[in-house]
Amino acid sequence: MESFPNPSPEQEKERRKQEYILLVEKLMAENQENFPFPGIDPNSYEIIKAEQEELPGYGTPIDELITRFQAEGLKIVFGKYPESGNVFVLPQGSDDIVNDSLFPRHLDSTGDIDLDLKKLIDLNKK
Repeated sequence: MESFPNPSPEQEKERRKQEYILLVEKLMAENQENFPFPGIDPNSYEIIKAEQEELPGYGTPIDELITRFQAEGLKIVFGKYPESGNVFVLPQGSDDIVNDSLFPRHLDSTGDIDLDLKKLIDLNKK
């Protein structure tokens, strides 16, 4: 019986990145409407809030973003270079990655949530 060699760490990292990119593309294709906002991970909220208090004026305040996400829902977008795997979460009505974005890992993946979105959040935490 022939066995396949184990992939190198670099090959495994590239495989995971490609899987992640394909998942994002699927979510973007499905997102003709919008995804309901699942909330912010409590730990992420505390970190973002503290950073914003330390450096006011950089980006939209997290509490304002949460209000917009709740009202509009969210969309998943690539950064400037999709092949890099940089992915952002924006309120549905925004295209402002610099000021209005969160990373998928900032979202709460518990509760009633789209399974592919949950997978994206969990993969982004690794």
